[in-house]
Amino acid sequence: MSSQLSVILENPELAEQLLPEAQTRGFVTAMAAAPHVLDPAEWLAFLWGGEEVSPFTTQEDLESYANAIINLWNETRESLLLNTWSWPEGCALDDKELVTEATRDFSEGLLQGWQLARDDWETIMPEDTEDSALLGGVLLSISLLYDPENAMQALSEEGADGLAQFEEIFKSVPLMLCGLSQRAHALTSN
Repeated sequence: MSSQLSVILENPELAEQLLPEAQTRGFVTAMAAAPHVLDPAEWLAFLWGGEEVSPFTTQEDLESYANAIINLWNETRESLLLNTWSWPEGCALDDKELVTEATRDFSEGLLQGWQLARDDWETIMPEDTEDSALLGGVLLSISLLYDPENAMQALSEEGADGLAQFEEIFKSVPLMLCGLSQRAHALTSN
């Protein structure tokens, strides 16, 4: 993926002000999956907390960051539509914590990004439709990965083997995200 982005996010002066890399990737994935292409000018500032003034000291640094984000968006959008998207590096299951911190951060970023495109999603996938059920399934899965402790408890209360279910959810996310993106693209390309 975009190593330029990693280098920028490793800068200690910026690390405190920008979303961590996995959360950034989750947010950008939500933007890349969105039914209608949203201008990055509308959402880029969310990657530094929505402040009007960016944390970058020079225009060149801001442009470099924006280009890295756009490249990531392009790569992600293409992989979602070609059904080749997979979890970013560092996102995995974890024996002790259920999921890695990167998985949790990615899921948080994706849920944050989804909020921005929520109206578009709800317009093309109205309640009580098969499409709405698909969207709900993806959001539920991501929410479970964002808060695995409560997810495990809920699965156990349902009498399910929580760990096996959890692994299944994690493994199915790439397929679900690609399917959702492709469905949204088909619905908005007519």
